[in-house]
Amino acid sequence: MKVGNCMTRNVQVANPEQSIREVAQIMGKLDAGVMPVGDHDRLVGMITDRDIAIRGVALGMGPDTKVRDVMTPEVKYCFDDEDVEHVLENMGDLQVRRLPVLNREKRLVGIISLGDLATNGEAAEAGDALSDISKPGGEHSQTAH
Repeated sequence: MKVGNCMTRNVQVANPEQSIREVAQIMGKLDAGVMPVGDHDRLVGMITDRDIAIRGVALGMGPDTKVRDVMTPEVKYCFDDEDVEHVLENMGDLQVRRLPVLNREKRLVGIISLGDLATNGEAAEAGDALSDISKPGGEHSQTAH
C-alpha cells in the first residue's frame, strides 16, 4: 500500500510567527497534537502540543511566544508514493509517530500517523514501529534540546 492511500489530507499549517496560544487553540479545535509549520509555501518545522508544554510553558515562556521559538526545525517527511512498510520502518528508526507527506514536487499533501497505518491494515508493522519509537532518548527527545 502507498502512503497516499491512507494519509490524512487537508492538513492545517501553522506559521512560525503565530503565537503558541493560537496554535494550541487550533490544535484543540482539530483534536490534533501536531501541526506542520510552513513559511511562504515551504515546510520549515513541526510543532506539537508537547513542544508547547516542554519547550514553552515549562521554560517560562508565555502564550504570546512565537511558534518558531518552540518548534522542531528539523523536518523529517515521506512521499505520498512511498510504500507504507518503508515509511513505518523509517518512523521506527526516527522515533516519530507522525510524518508530513509531500508529493514529488515537495508540496505538503498530508500527514501520516501510526494510527492511520494501524487502521488501514498495517497493525503488526505499526506495532513494530511503535516499539522502536517508544525506546527512551533519540533525536526527538525533549530533554535533548
